[in-house]
Amino acid sequence: MDLVICGGTLVDGTGAVPVPGDVAVADGRIAGVGRLPRPEGVPCVDAAGCYVTPGFIDIHSHSDFTLMVDPRAVSSITQGVTLEVVGNCGHGSAPIGDPARTRANIYGCRTGYEIDWRTVGEYLDRLENRRPAVNVMTLVPNGNLRLAACDAVDRPSTPDEMKKMKRLLAQGMAEGAVGYSTGLEYGPERDCPEAEIAGLCEIAAEYGGIYTTHTRNRTGEAEEAVAEAIRTAETADAPLQISHISSVARLADDGRRAVDRALEQVDRARSSGLDVQFDMHTRLFGTTNLSAALPLWVLEGSTKTIAERLRNPSVRREMEHCESIVTSLAQGDWDRIVIFHSPVQPELAGKRIAELAAAGNGNAFDAICDVLCAAADRLHEIMVIAFSYREEDVRPAFEHPFCMVGSDATALATDGPLKDDTFHGAYTWASWFFRHFVRERRLFSPQEAVRRLTALPASRLGLTDRGVIRKGAHADLTVFDPNVFAERGTTFEPNRTAAGMRHVLVNGDFAVKDGVLMGRRFGRVLRHG
Repeated sequence: MDLVICGGTLVDGTGAVPVPGDVAVADGRIAGVGRLPRPEGVPCVDAAGCYVTPGFIDIHSHSDFTLMVDPRAVSSITQGVTLEVVGNCGHGSAPIGDPARTRANIYGCRTGYEIDWRTVGEYLDRLENRRPAVNVMTLVPNGNLRLAACDAVDRPSTPDEMKKMKRLLAQGMAEGAVGYSTGLEYGPERDCPEAEIAGLCEIAAEYGGIYTTHTRNRTGEAEEAVAEAIRTAETADAPLQISHISSVARLADDGRRAVDRALEQVDRARSSGLDVQFDMHTRLFGTTNLSAALPLWVLEGSTKTIAERLRNPSVRREMEHCESIVTSLAQGDWDRIVIFHSPVQPELAGKRIAELAAAGNGNAFDAICDVLCAAADRLHEIMVIAFSYREEDVRPAFEHPFCMVGSDATALATDGPLKDDTFHGAYTWASWFFRHFVRERRLFSPQEAVRRLTALPASRLGLTDRGVIRKGAHADLTVFDPNVFAERGTTFEPNRTAAGMRHVLVNGDFAVKDGVLMGRRFGRVLRHG
C-alpha cells in the first residue's frame, strides 16, 4: 500500500448508500475498500467527517486549448474534477486545416500561441507532453472538420469535401477520440444538413464512438432541435449525448413546456431501444463569445480587413438579418445580453448591449460592431452572458435519471498565464451542483449526486475502471466536507476556487492535500479503444 484514506464515509459512485470505510491505494489503483488494517509505515490520510468519492468527471468541457496554455487545471482540480471530455459543441483543437481559419473555433485560443499540430493524434501527443493535472478524453469536433475540408462553410459540403471530412473523422477516431460532436447553432455548422451529420455519425459509430450534439436551436423549433438529434443518431446507430438540453427553453414562449417535451422525446427514444442521454451545465444563463454574432464572411482575412468590415455601415445593416447563437440568446431583447469580459475595454464589463446601443448612434448591431472593432486583434476573447433561463424551467432536466452534469467551460487558474481569463462555470460547476441540489434544495441524495458526477459519465465514455470506488479501479479520488463543499465564485467575480475540498488524488497521487494544491500533475490522456 502507498497510503490508506482512513475513517471517511464512502460514496462509491454507483448510487449505493454511503458507508463508513477506508480506501487503500497502491501503484495508482485502489488496492482495497472497507474496514482495512493500517500497516505500520503506510501513511494514513484522515478523512473523518468527509465523503470519499470517485473523482468527478466533466462530461462537457471546453478546456482543449487552456490545458495546453496552463496544464494545472486549478479551477477543475480544486473542485475534485479528475477527468475532462473536450472537443464539445463542434469546437476543439483538432483536427486543424489552416490554423488562422480555425482559431475562432477553439475556446480559449490565444493570439500568438503557435498551433504546431494538425491531427487529433498530434494534438493528444502535445497535450500528453504538457502533463495535464487532469485526465483528458476528446471528441472530434464537426466545426473543425468543416473548416479543414470545405472551401466555404455557408453551404452543405460537396461530395469530395464529405469524403475528406470522413477521412479526417476516421483518423481522429483511430487516434483515440471517444466520439464526434456538433455545434449546429454556430457559424461553421449552421448550413450543415442532417444527412451530412448522419454520414459522419456513422463513421464515429463504426469505431464505437458516441455522438454528442449542441442542437440546431432555432427559435420556435424547440421540439425539432431534439427530434433532429434523435433521428440522426438512429440513422447512424450511434449512442446520442444531447448537450445542455435545457437550451430548448429559450426557443419557445413556454420554456418549461419546451423542456418537458424534450424529456418526453428522450424517454420515447429510450423506450424504443435508442441509447439517448444528455447533460446540463449549472448556469442559469448562457455564455459565449460576442464574435459569434458575426457571419463567418466578416471574419475572413486580416485583422485590418475585419476591422474595416465592422466599421462599414452596409455590413452592419446586413448583419441585422443574420441569425446566430447571440441573436437566439437575446430573443429580441438586447437587455438580456451583458458584456462580461472585454480585455481591451474592461470598463464595458457589466454593460448591456441595449445600454450601449442607447448611448451610441445606432442599434444593437452597431453597438456589437463598435465593441468588436475596438478589439479587432482580440475580438474572440470578448465574452457575453445571456439571462435566458429560469430554474423552474430547467429543473426537470436535472431531475431526469440519465442527466449528467458538466462545466461547459474551460479549465483556468487564478495565477499564471490564464489568471486574467474567465469562463463561467470553470470554478463553480461541480461545487454549485452539490451545494445547491444536495445541501439546500435536497433534490438529490449525496449518493445520487455523486453518481451523476462519476459512474454515469464514466459509463457513457466506456470506462469501467474509473468513476467508481472499487478494488482495481484507477485511484481518482476526492475527499471533501459535505457541509462545506460549495462554490465561492459569483456571476461577476467567478475566479474563486471552491471551498471544502480537502484531498484530490489523480491516478493515485495527490493533486490537492489538506486543501492545498501540491503543484504536481498526474493526469493522463485517455485514448478511446
